[in-house]
Amino acid sequence: MVAMAGLVLAPLRATQADVLWEWNDAALGAVVAAKQLPFIQTRTMAILNVAMFEAVNAAEPRYETYAAPQPPARDASAEAAAAAAGRVVLAAAFPDQAKAWDQLYSTSLARVADAKARDRGVAVGERAAAAILALRANDGAEGQNPYRPVTQPGRYVPTALPVGSTWMKVKPWVLKSCDQFRPAPPPRLDDAVWRRDYEEIRAIGGRASASRTPQQTEVAKFWIVTGPAAQWPVMRALAAVPGRTLSQNARFLAVASMAIADAYLAVFDAKYAYMFWRPVTAIRNGGGRREPSPEEATWEPLVETPMHPEYPCAHCITAAAAASALEAEFGKGPVPPIEMTSASAPGVKHRWTSVREWQEEVSNARIWGGIHYRNSTEVGTAVGWKIGEWATHRLVAKAQARSD
Repeated sequence: MVAMAGLVLAPLRATQADVLWEWNDAALGAVVAAKQLPFIQTRTMAILNVAMFEAVNAAEPRYETYAAPQPPARDASAEAAAAAAGRVVLAAAFPDQAKAWDQLYSTSLARVADAKARDRGVAVGERAAAAILALRANDGAEGQNPYRPVTQPGRYVPTALPVGSTWMKVKPWVLKSCDQFRPAPPPRLDDAVWRRDYEEIRAIGGRASASRTPQQTEVAKFWIVTGPAAQWPVMRALAAVPGRTLSQNARFLAVASMAIADAYLAVFDAKYAYMFWRPVTAIRNGGGRREPSPEEATWEPLVETPMHPEYPCAHCITAAAAASALEAEFGKGPVPPIEMTSASAPGVKHRWTSVREWQEEVSNARIWGGIHYRNSTEVGTAVGWKIGEWATHRLVAKAQARSD
C-alpha cells in the first residue's frame, strides 16, 4: 500500500471551512495506516463526508438532505456539528484511535466560542453521524472473498487471491445498481482495437521499454498511488479557493466522495463480469494469436500489476468520477494551478491548470505503466464521467440552494 499523496499548498487559514479538512486529513491518514484497500478507503471517506454534510446542513439548512432530514437547528454551530459527526464516524471506524479523535475534536470545538451553539451543534452532528452509520451498517462491505482459483487437482497455481471480487455487491450510494453503467465487453482478440492496444502496451509499458520517455516513466510511477490519496488533494485545492462556505464545501465533498465510492462498485462489477486478461498475461501468451517471442515470454510491466481483472481501468473511472464532480462544482476550463506530490515518486511535483488535464494524466499513467490497455482507459474514463454526472444531477440538481 502506497502512503498518501500530498498537496503542495499554503496552510489553510483558521476559518470554519478548516473543520472539514481537519477530519478528512485525519481520515486519510487512518485509512492508509490501517492498510485498507483503496476501494474500502472510499467507503470510509464517503461515510465521513456524507455525515458531515448532513450535520452542517442541519445547522445551516441550505440544501436537500441525502438521508432522512433532521429538524432545522439554526441556532447550532455548523462547525461543531461537523466536528461531532467526524468524531463519531472515525471512532466507529477506528476505535483503537479514540484518544487521537478526542484530541482533534477538542481542537475543532475550541474555535466555537458560543457554548450554547457549540452544544447544540454537537447534538446535531452526533445524530447525523448515527443516521449515516446506520444506513451503511449492512451495505455488504463485509462480504467474504469466495474466489476459487482455477486449477487441476494437485497442480500448483499462484495462491494470492484477487481483490474486489464481491465489491459489486455493496449497496451503492447514488447509482440504481452497480451495473447501471456497465460498459460493452472488451474488444475481441481479432479486433483492430485489440491489435492496436496490444502492440502499444507491449512497446511502451514494459519495464525495459526503449519507447517510453523519461517523462512518461515519471508519470507512471507518480500515479502508483491510488484511492482517495489520488483525488482528495485536487479536491482540497479547489475547495480552498476564496469565497467558499462551509456549507458549499460540505455538500461538494459529500457528492464527490459518493461518486468516487460508486465508481469503484461499478468498475468491479465490470471487471468480474468480463474477466479480461492483464497485459503481462496477454503478452507472455503472444496476445492469444501465436507463441510468444523470447522478448514477450519475459515481458514485465513497469508498474506492479494489481490483483484484479483488467477491464476497465479503475484508476481512470475514479479519477473521471471525481473530475465530473469537480467540473460541476467549479466549472470547465482553467482552474487555479493545482500542485501535488506523490509518495510513489519522491521529490517530484506535478502541476495542472485544468481538471481534465489532471484526469488525462492519470489515464495515460496506466498505459505507460504497462497495466492497462488504451481502450480500457477510454472506457473507464467514459463510465466515470457518467457516474459523476449521475451523482451531480441527482444530488446537486436535487439540492439546489434554498432561500433562508
